[in-house]
Amino acid sequence: MYICYMKKIHYLPLILFLAGLLVSCKNNAELPVDEIASLSARQCAIMEQSLTENKMPRNYQNGQLVLSNTRWWCSGFFPGVCWYTYKLGGDNAMREMALRQTAKLQDVEMLDPTHDLGFQVMPSSVEAYKETGDSCYLKTIYAAAAKLAARFTPVTGVIRSWDNPAYTYPVIIDNMMNLELLMYASKLFDVPEWKEIAVTHANTTNRNHFRPDGSCYHLVDYNPEDGSIIRRQTVQGYADESAWARGQAWAVYGFTMMYRETGDEAYLERAVKCAEYLLPLLEGRPVPPWDFNAPEESIGQDDASAGAIMASAFLELATLTKDAGLAQRCRKQAIATLKALCNKPYLAEEGEVGGFLLKHSTGYYPKGGEVDVPLTYADYYFMEALWRYKNL
Repeated sequence: MYICYMKKIHYLPLILFLAGLLVSCKNNAELPVDEIASLSARQCAIMEQSLTENKMPRNYQNGQLVLSNTRWWCSGFFPGVCWYTYKLGGDNAMREMALRQTAKLQDVEMLDPTHDLGFQVMPSSVEAYKETGDSCYLKTIYAAAAKLAARFTPVTGVIRSWDNPAYTYPVIIDNMMNLELLMYASKLFDVPEWKEIAVTHANTTNRNHFRPDGSCYHLVDYNPEDGSIIRRQTVQGYADESAWARGQAWAVYGFTMMYRETGDEAYLERAVKCAEYLLPLLEGRPVPPWDFNAPEESIGQDDASAGAIMASAFLELATLTKDAGLAQRCRKQAIATLKALCNKPYLAEEGEVGGFLLKHSTGYYPKGGEVDVPLTYADYYFMEALWRYKNL
C-alpha cells in the first residue's frame, strides 16, 4: 500500500501538468492569435509606406489616413503595435520595423513636457530597451520620466494633466496610465522619488476620482494653492455624472498596473471595484458603447478602443486577484471582447483603412472628434491583450 501511494504521488504532478496543458491548448484555440499577428504584420507594412520620418498614424477618416507628428500624445502606439506583432509572430522583419519606428521618438529635445509621456515612451523606447538591451534608449526613458515627474506638485498630490487655461489644475483619469513610466524608470535608474510621485498620484486619484458605484469621473480640477477640489467633470463623456467607457477602461487598467508594481492592496481593491462595475454592463455587449449612460440615439456608437483596453486589464487582473470567481469572470469577459474584436465588423481586412487593425472606435463623441474610426491606441491595446492572452 505504501508503494502504491508513493507511485500516485509521483505521477500526480505529471497528471496535473497534462490536464493544465489540455486546458491551455483549449483556451489558446479560442482566439486566432497567429492569424491576427500575421494580419497585423501585413497591415503594419502597408501603414509604414505612408509614414515619413516625423509622422505617425492617428486615425482613418473619410477614406483618408490621418497622420500626426511625433510630438502627439499617441505617437508611441504604432511602434508598440510593431513590437507586439513581432513578439506574437516572431517575424524579424517586424522587429526591424519596430526599431525603425521607435527611432523616430529618440530625440530627447522633441519630448514635450506633457502628462502623456508614458503613452509615448512605454510602447516605443521602453519596449525597445526590454527587447534589445541597447543603452541608446536610456537617455530617452530618463528624460521622459524626469519631465513627467516635473508636472507633480506636493500640494495637490497629483501630476497635472492639461495645460488648458479653461481649468485651474486639471487631472484626468487617463493619467493613471502614465504612472507606469515613473514606476519603471524609478527602478531602472534608482530614483525613488519617481515612485513616490506615482504612488502619491494614485492615492490621490483613488480618493477623489470615483463614485460610490465604482465608476469614475474623467476630470478633477484642483486648486493648486491648497489642493482642494474645484469641480469634477466627464469632459469626453455624455455628462459629468455619466460613465465614459474609455475612462472606466483607463481606471481598471491603471490601478491593476499599480497593484502589480507595488503590491498595495488598496490598488487591487480599487481595480476590483472598477471591474465589478464594468462586468455586468458588458454582458451581452462585449464591445462597450462610447458612454454607458449615453441616450439611445448615440448608445449604438461603440468604442473598440475601450473594449481593447478593458480586455487587456481584465486579463492582468485575473492573474493578480485572489478571488478565483472574479478571475474567471475577468478572463471570460476578456475573451468574449477579444473574440468580438477578432471578427467583423471590428476587424479590418488586409489593405483596409490604411493599415489599421480595428474599426469602430470613438475618440471625443460630444465634439464629433474621431467618431466611428480606427484609432492607433485601439490597435495597441488589442495586440497587448492578445499577447497577455497567449501567455496566460
